[in-house]
Order: sequence, then structure tokens, then C-alpha cells
Amino acid sequence: MTGRLVSIDLLRTVAIVTMVLVHFAENLSGHTPAFAGIGAPLFVFLSGASYFLWSDARLARGESEVEVTRISVRRGLFVFGAGFAFNLFVWLPEDLFNWDVLTFIGSALVLLAFVRRLPRAILLLIAAMALIVAPILRGMADYPAYWESGHFECELTLSEILVGYIATGYFPLFPWIALSLAGHATASWLFARRVARPRDPMRTASIGAALAAASVALLLVRPYLPEAASTRFLGGWTMFPPTMEYALGTLGMALVLLSLGHRFVDPIAESGRFRGLFGIARTFSRYSLTIYIVHHVVHLWPLWIYGYRATGEPTAYWKLAMPVGASMALGVAFLVACLAILRAVGPRRSFGFEALMRWICD
Repeated sequence: MTGRLVSIDLLRTVAIVTMVLVHFAENLSGHTPAFAGIGAPLFVFLSGASYFLWSDARLARGESEVEVTRISVRRGLFVFGAGFAFNLFVWLPEDLFNWDVLTFIGSALVLLAFVRRLPRAILLLIAAMALIVAPILRGMADYPAYWESGHFECELTLSEILVGYIATGYFPLFPWIALSLAGHATASWLFARRVARPRDPMRTASIGAALAAASVALLLVRPYLPEAASTRFLGGWTMFPPTMEYALGTLGMALVLLSLGHRFVDPIAESGRFRGLFGIARTFSRYSLTIYIVHHVVHLWPLWIYGYRATGEPTAYWKLAMPVGASMALGVAFLVACLAILRAVGPRRSFGFEALMRWICD
């Protein structure tokens, strides 16, 4: 299985579109849409699944394990470095160490480069341990102390920077690495080349449904649990911090969507139907890293510049710039403009941050 999968392209499109609309609404209007918190975990899960497909394809072409590992590490370090540059030039210097999703995905790619050959059961065990350890680490680190102003802040000391990276930042290693590992393990089972017969996606869909059901059950029983369990180990449905209920629910959602997409959508794509729709998804998916970075520049730089010129404070109009209807309309306009520009560029793969990564790392 080495070609592009429409199921993954569609889900990555859902993830990037969701994140764009949420960020426009939150940063320009201070409004959090009901679908917030869905795009990022799906994006992280798919990064693990896509990494398996990418590495498996390179190995199938005859590249050595050592060379695939080297390229993987270079790519991970590229994304990690891009995350720091993104924080510096988009979120301003004071947020350099906020540990956003790019620094996390870069870290996950480096880790996957070294653990990808482990048995699938070991990867899933590590993922489960990451979910269990995360609330313990947050409690040890006093997570609320880093979020007193409603967003992550830390002192520029080595200890606090490391604590943010591991447990308290926007996308800390724990528990988010669980989704990357689960995505890789799921793809290695669903899309493995050397199997006697195709794997049944409904099995992984059932596992995803069970995880989602477990999330709902935890939400329902939480009010009746002892305080130590209900407040320290659980926490309700929140993304910051990513509670056990949230992590299980979004992981289950990702498993179900990928499994059902592979079962029902990929055969339709292979038949040649709905080429227009699938072509749009392929475009958004192919340039998802570029879209993620550029959409922040497009809506935040004007905000910072206007705020600085009007008041001397770049963040003066953050979350206060306009009504939510206007910000959502701008988000939709940005996505339409992206599609038009990227379709005009075509599938040459010589444009955007993805092309820069291949040029530097491959």
C-alpha cells in the first residue's frame, strides 16, 4: 500500500479546515466554536498514520532502514525548528516556548523514527502509558499555575521550559504522543503490504467506538467518583489540559473515521467517482503544513500591526477585533483563496513548506 489514500486526504482536510475556522473565530472574535478541539487530535493521529505510509513506501522502493531513519530524523527536526520559527514570528517572542502543535509533531516524527520497528503491541502499550502518566505529571507540575491568565505562560528557565514540553504546554509530549503512536500502529495494521488477506477496517472501527464509549462513560460517572479520581485523574471534556476523557474520545473518533473511510471511501475513489471532491481533499491534504502556517500569518500579522499602530500594544485587539460572523466569513474566504491558488499551482510538489522540507531533508 504505497499510493495516496483518499480517506486520509479527506480526514486531513477536515482537520485543517476545522483548525482554520476555529483559529479565525478565537483569535479575531474571542469565540470558541462548538467543533473546537476536534481538528488538532485528528491532525496528530493522521501524522502517525501518514508516517507509516511514507516510511513503508520508501522501504518498498529499496531504501535502507538506516536511510529512512536519517531522513525521518531530519524531517522531524525540520518541523520542530519550524515550530520555533512559527512561535517567534507569528506568536511573538514571548511565546517562543509555548510548545504548539508543530514542535510536538516534529518531536513525534523523531520518536517514530526510532520506535517504528517495535511490535505493534509495544507501541500501543507506550501509548496507553502516556495517557495514564499525563494527568500524574500535570498534578506534579501544578498545571493550573502555568495557565493563570487563560493561556500557557512559563518562566524562561530550563526546568520550566522542560516541564512545558513534557506536561503543561499547549501540546506537551504527554499525552499527545499517544495519538501519534496509535495512528502509526493503526496504519501498520490496516495498510500493511505483506499480509495474507486484507485487514478488516471494522475491527479498528469497533476499537475506536469502544474508546469513545469509554470516554462518555467517564464523563457520566465522574461526578460520582472520589475527588482524587474526578479532579486529578479525570477532568471533564477539555483540550487544555487534554484530559483522559478528551484523549480517549478524540482517539476513538479518529480510529472510527479512518477505519470507516478506508472501508467505504477508498473503494469509491479507486472506482474513479467523485474525482472533483477527492481532488479538493488531496490539494488541502498535500499542503496542510503550508496552510496551517500561512493562515496564522494572514489573520494574526494584520492584528498585531494594527494593534501596535493604534495603541502601542500588538495584542490590544486580540479576540476583540470583529464579530464572530465576520471572522468566520474571513476564515471561509481564506480557505477558498487557498484552494484557488493551490489548484493553480498544480501538483508539481515544488511549492510550500512541504517542498522546502523535502529539499532540505530528503
